[in-house]
Amino acid sequence: MRIFNASTLRNYGKKHRETDSDLRSWIAFAEKAEWKKPGDVKKQFAKAGIVGSNRVVFNICGNKYRLVVKINYDAYMIFINL
Repeated sequence: MRIFNASTLRNYGKKHRETDSDLRSWIAFAEKAEWKKPGDVKKQFAKAGIVGSNRVVFNICGNKYRLVVKINYDAYMIFINL
């Protein structure tokens, strides 16, 4: 998957050190993912919340933070919601 605004996550991790490792791990994992539908995300992230057909909420740092993304499954793109 191609992640748009991944630099935003990296910058956030630098400012909020407790999130840095989790965000970098998520980026590395998501870049290698080949999600074709919301169910594919749930198979790999059981605690992720599917919101509608194209938004997903990931728990970061044991659910202390939330990462909301928009996924275009057909184009293999992930957009970070700011």
